[in-house]
Amino acid sequence: MKQIIFTKNAPAPIGPYNQAVLKGNTLYTSGQIAINPTTGELITETIEAETEQVMQNMKAVLEAAGMAFENVVKTTIFIMDMNDFGKINTIYGSYFNEKTAPARETVQVACLPKNVNVEISMIAIL
Repeated sequence: MKQIIFTKNAPAPIGPYNQAVLKGNTLYTSGQIAINPTTGELITETIEAETEQVMQNMKAVLEAAGMAFENVVKTTIFIMDMNDFGKINTIYGSYFNEKTAPARETVQVACLPKNVNVEISMIAIL
């Protein structure tokens, strides 16, 4: 059976999806954007602040499933502007040990929910 993962420490879903689903020992997260879960406001002052909020939201989802960034085996990063890649990568990279970092793809897209600049999803294994 699958287990639905939910935490108040990350933005609540705004549609027919969940923050994450745990199936066996594998966690599949939905993409996180830079919504402050306390205020409900978007954090978009800088790409660095936006990416930091995304990663904090993802951290909360991982923790709700009893995991941490060390459990992450695959990430997907969607960005609006590939010119922001270096700044996003610096913040993202600070959450992982470079020697054991997960597999990843980064894709530039035409538009993201709420017109944000970055969205990240992850797969993690216990």
